[in-house]
Amino acid sequence: MKKDLGVQPAIYPMPVLMIATYNDDDSVDVMNMAWGGICARDMVALNISRGHKTTKNIEQRGAFTLSIADVAHLDESDYFGIASGNKVADKFERTGMTTTKSTRVDAPVVDQYPITLECSVVEMQEQPYGLRVLGKIENVLADEAVLDEEGKVDPAKLGAFAFDQFQSGYYALGEKVGQAWDSGKRLV
Repeated sequence: MKKDLGVQPAIYPMPVLMIATYNDDDSVDVMNMAWGGICARDMVALNISRGHKTTKNIEQRGAFTLSIADVAHLDESDYFGIASGNKVADKFERTGMTTTKSTRVDAPVVDQYPITLECSVVEMQEQPYGLRVLGKIENVLADEAVLDEEGKVDPAKLGAFAFDQFQSGYYALGEKVGQAWDSGKRLV
């Protein structure tokens, strides 16, 4: 029997995404975000509030990078969600992480994250439920360590983790349990 839980953001798994931007003084800002993802083949959508430093930076620079957080950097990734760029000017520097300037967009690439999408802003949509930022994926960068022998990203090597909105936990991902567009063929 199912129990009524009421209205809540009950989707699992939620990605743990790291949005990196440059501040006015060219210092780095990184924000931990779960409410975003792919919305078209070459587009991402971020659902973000206006009050974030990251939102201001995205609007001013017209660009951002979006990285997938990995277990190896879970503490730093969580810190990016704890500390506010509006209150902690050296938020990024405190983690000891490093960046490289993107060659495609006006945003930093966090060197330690294994996958990074370099994105340019297409549109900032004011919605009744908040702000949606649509970004065009200009390029995807991947560390060679997470690639298989064919040059494709191997999720088992990625070390990604998901956010659990039910109990506010993080859970490691990576075990393959089926093959898309194949596992269900027995039902055809």
